[in-house]
Order: sequence, then C-alpha cells, then structure tokens
Amino acid sequence: MSTARPRARIATVLASLLVAALAAAPAVASPTAAPAARHRPAPPHVVGTGTVPAYSYADAIRESVWVETRADSDGDGVRDRVAVDVVRPREAAAAGVRVPVIMEASPYYLCCGRGNEGELKTYDAAGVIAKVPLFYDNYFVPRGYAFVAVDLAGTARSTGCEDVGGPVEVGSATAVVDWLNGRARAFTGDGRQVDAGWSTGRVGMIGKSWDGSVANGVAATGVPGLATIVPISAISSWYDYMRYRGMVTAADYPGYLHEAVNGRPEEVCAQVLARLRADSAEETGNYNGFWAQRDYRPAADRVRASVFAAHGLNDLNVTTNQFADWWQELAERGVPRKLWLSQSGHQDPFDVRRAEWVAALHRWFDYWLQGLPNGVLDEPRVDLQTAPHTWTTQRDWPAPGTRDVRVPLGVGDGVTGTLGGRGARPGQEQAYVDESLTEEEVTAEPNTATAGRLVFLSGALRTPLRISGSPSVRLRIRVDRPTTELSVRLVDYGTAERVSFGGVRTLDTESCWGASTDVDDACYRDTEEITEVSDHAVLTRGWLDAAHHRTLRFTTPLRPDRSYGVTVALSAYDAVVPAGHVLGLVLGQSDPEFTETDDQDATVRVDLGRSELILPVTGRAELPPVDVAPSVPAAPGQPSSARSARDPRQRP
Repeated sequence: MSTARPRARIATVLASLLVAALAAAPAVASPTAAPAARHRPAPPHVVGTGTVPAYSYADAIRESVWVETRADSDGDGVRDRVAVDVVRPREAAAAGVRVPVIMEASPYYLCCGRGNEGELKTYDAAGVIAKVPLFYDNYFVPRGYAFVAVDLAGTARSTGCEDVGGPVEVGSATAVVDWLNGRARAFTGDGRQVDAGWSTGRVGMIGKSWDGSVANGVAATGVPGLATIVPISAISSWYDYMRYRGMVTAADYPGYLHEAVNGRPEEVCAQVLARLRADSAEETGNYNGFWAQRDYRPAADRVRASVFAAHGLNDLNVTTNQFADWWQELAERGVPRKLWLSQSGHQDPFDVRRAEWVAALHRWFDYWLQGLPNGVLDEPRVDLQTAPHTWTTQRDWPAPGTRDVRVPLGVGDGVTGTLGGRGARPGQEQAYVDESLTEEEVTAEPNTATAGRLVFLSGALRTPLRISGSPSVRLRIRVDRPTTELSVRLVDYGTAERVSFGGVRTLDTESCWGASTDVDDACYRDTEEITEVSDHAVLTRGWLDAAHHRTLRFTTPLRPDRSYGVTVALSAYDAVVPAGHVLGLVLGQSDPEFTETDDQDATVRVDLGRSELILPVTGRAELPPVDVAPSVPAAPGQPSSARSARDPRQRP
C-alpha cells in the first residue's frame, strides 16, 4: 500500500488539531506551535513531550449533567437527554487551563458493569458521580484530562429508548461531543443550563465491545471535535455481529440486547422494541435498511478521528472481521491508525498486557488530545501476539508482503481429501450430509470417516506457514434442498501450547493504575494468560446461508439440478502454523454452537476440481504437494482447543 495518502491525511488531521489547540487552549503546549506560542509556559501536567500526574484526583471536580440530543425516541414530545458524569482536575479549572476529554459511552454502567471485575457507577446522596468504572479517570485526570462517562439513550439515568447500534444510540453519544464543543445544551439535575467551557473540545472515545462499537459509530458521523477513538473488541457492522452471511446467530438478538440494558419503564419503549424485532428481518436473514443504519463501514469517508483498534484473534463473541473490514476501509482513506492483536478471546488488553497497554494509551492520547510531539506515529503501526507470552511489532496489517495463494482440493484416499498438490479434475465430486455437528465433532480425528463433514489436509509443513489476513473458500456445489447452511473451518493439526479461548485467569494480587479515593480506587486484580497444550486448534471460521450466495439482500433458492459457485469468507486471522504441523480445511453444514440452526437435512456435492482455498500468506511458505492426506493421530490425554462456541445470547 502506498504511504503517500496516509501521510497526507495525517498532516491534514494534525494541522486541524493544532489550529484548534491554539484557538481553544492556548495554555496547552503544542509540538508545532507558532514561535510566539512556544514562549508560553506549559501547564503543570506537561513535562517535555508527555503528561505527568500534577493534579489531585481526590479533589477533582465531579459533576453530573444531562445533555440534550436531537432525538425524541420515546415519543414524549421532549428531546431525549443523556446522563453525563464528569471528573476533571480542579486545579486546572482554577487556573483557567482547558483540558481535553477521554470519553466512554456505554449501556452497561448501571445494569451490567464494566471490566473484568464488573464495576458499576455509584453516586453520592446528591446524585453526583462518586465512582466511575475502570481506571481511565484515576490515571488520566491527574495528568490533565477530563473523563466523561455517558449513559446511552434509554439506559441507566438517561431518557429516550435504546435502539441497539442505531441512530438514536450513536446520536446520543455524538450529542455529548457536540456539548463539549459548544454545539449542544446540557442541564443539571435541577434544570440549570451548563456549558463545557473547561474543555478544549478535543475528545477521544474509548471502550470495549458495545462501548467501542459506539465509538466506531460516532467516528462514522464525522462529528467535529472527535480527535481519536480506541475501539476494543468492537463492532463495525451489527449485521455481521448478529448474522453470519444470512445465518441468524441467535433468536431475537436485538430485542434481547435492548431488554438487557433498558433503563426505562417497559411500556415507555415498547414501540421501539417492537420495531427492533420487526425490522431486523430475522425470518429471512437479509441485509436491509435496518442493518444499513447499523453498518458504520460505508461511512468511513466521514471519519476525521484517528483510530487505535485492539482485538483478540480468538474472539468468539465479536469476530475478527469486525476490526479487519473496518481497518481496511480506514486504510484505503488514509486514516491515521494503530492496531493491537492478541491471541486471546473477548478480552481487554488491560487484562492481557497491562503495563504496556496503559503506556501505549498514554502516549496515544498525549499525541492526539494534548498535541504533544512524542513520535507515536513513527513507531510500528501494529503490536501482534504470535504465541503464548510472545509479542512482536510490524509495519502494518495484514503483514507486509502478504499474498493470496490458491490452494486446490484433492480427492485423497476417499475418506480424507488433500489440500495442496495437483488437486482434482473438474467433475470429481465428494458429498456430505447435514448432521448438525458440534465444532469438536466436525474437527476431531480428521482421518476418520464422519457423516456430516468433508476434511482436506495438507502434507506436514516443511517450514512455518504465516497466515495473515482474511482467507476464503470458493466452492462449486450442488444441493438437493433450496438452501442449507455452509460452515467452514481452517484448522491447525499439531500438538502445541496455545492461548486458551478463555483468555485470562484472575489472580489474588492487585496492581494500581492511577490515584484513588475512598470510594473509587485505581487498583485491579492482576490477571495471567491461560494456556493449554492441545492436539489441534481451529484458526478461523466462516458461514454462509447458501440461498444468499448471490447477495445478502435477498435469497435465491437453489435448484437440485444446477451447480452453483459460492464463496464462504472466513474471519480474519494472523498465525504461524509451525513446521511439522498439518493444515486442515473442514466443511460442514448446520452449526448449532454458532448459529440458530435450521437443519435442512441437505446433501451437498462439492466439485473438487472447481473448488479451492484462498489463503493469505507471507514469505515463500507453501503447502507441500500431497496426493494422499497424511494420517493425523490424536494425542492421547491432550484436549483439543476446538471448543464449545460462544453463548448464543451473550452481550457484545
């Protein structure tokens, strides 16, 4: 990828930020300020090119306000108001030093908790914020930032109705950015209007899962003042979260999430809930206008903020295409960006690599919100975990030099097919029936004949194979039913120590990240990575409702007398398959652990000569040619890391 456009985009974004800095906050140091500005003394929280803890957290100003949005989602004739809890340094306010804002907008602050320890907001007797979940306020407020915790519309203490990733939800958070820039109104609990004159107007949004998804959505509006976002394990398309290419992941998912976080009396939002259920088109699995409203990727052209994304490569809740597709859209538009990829599941980097994560966040926010020239954009763009306890950096993602390799499917010994080598002639078919196998059933003992799957194996790898990017499988099929689910898995067969999908274990010890008060401490229980030795691991997965093979917007029923070309996209991945291991491709149909299976009892016939795996690999690594798939014995006493999938009705 050319670097010319990204560098030009970075220069433009930086120029606009620095102009805003000089206009709104002349007391804050800027790396490229005009000569006259350089002689102004830096505020006490800036030393050199970084911020330091110069202000009292215990004495910080704590206030709760309600920001007026543009929506009336509960239909009461009054614009919705979202609860906004603010913690900011008192000494900076007294000295007239404006501060930038770190903001997290969440539906979870009172219903469900945040972080590994499930922290909730608490309030004093006057209804003013006393405790904010997570460490962001404890760490950053003494360093010259304000922290703002927003209850999304319809949740906790806000009015309105939660619409699950939609325009009301995103608009409620966007309104707070507007208020911090003087473009919206806010009120205290007793009705007094208040402004945010203490703010520079520069805002950085952060959050994991649903909270990070909101940050993606707000960035996609292009709202002025949003300087950066840090989406962690976040959604960029709610369709891809609740639908796997036409397959429903769980029944009534939008309704379930609405009810889980709803903070209003049930009757107030009954109509909104009914619309969520009706408009999501569960009966068809189609992508429609409802899902387009909740798809932030097409609006990547509007993004003005830089993006620091983090994701677990083995996240079974928010799958990796959520970051990968968003990342690609941003890259094509030259958006300044950074990425952390761990081998864990749905974990926050704070619980995976704590000290390094806090340091990275600190430098990122200092650069984008304080305007400090700390060289963060000169560092490698990507931090990547390659093995248990092992991290590296690289220039970009997918790994530079990655290319797509077409890997043919072969007949093999009639039980197990081959992956690589000469492949099969067109017309050579293998058939499998719909048996609704679990992931363990569909991937274990690949050399054993098992109804309900087809397995294709490479030869034992002669050199390590680096996979980086989004694989896909092109199949030529005939199906004896109007549709069936097609499920695909790419599997690493070979004994190794691997990071558990469970991610981390919570320990009895604590570490502290910032200052504390009697009711809001900065100390969190330490965690450690869970690993296990297993004889195989599913690297990545993909699904398709076969009747959606032409488009996700409508179905095209299959005729039994006709062959169809279909492409099953697998989730993005990055891994090194060691030398001596065997790479496997496993085809199944109904997938009861990951989707709301409608077993069609279909038989699928695959034309091997017209089918292939498209594999993004780096370097010169190739799959060794094979004519007969090798025997892959299970290692006695060693569990597989193919495991039971996500709870089908979990929260993002």
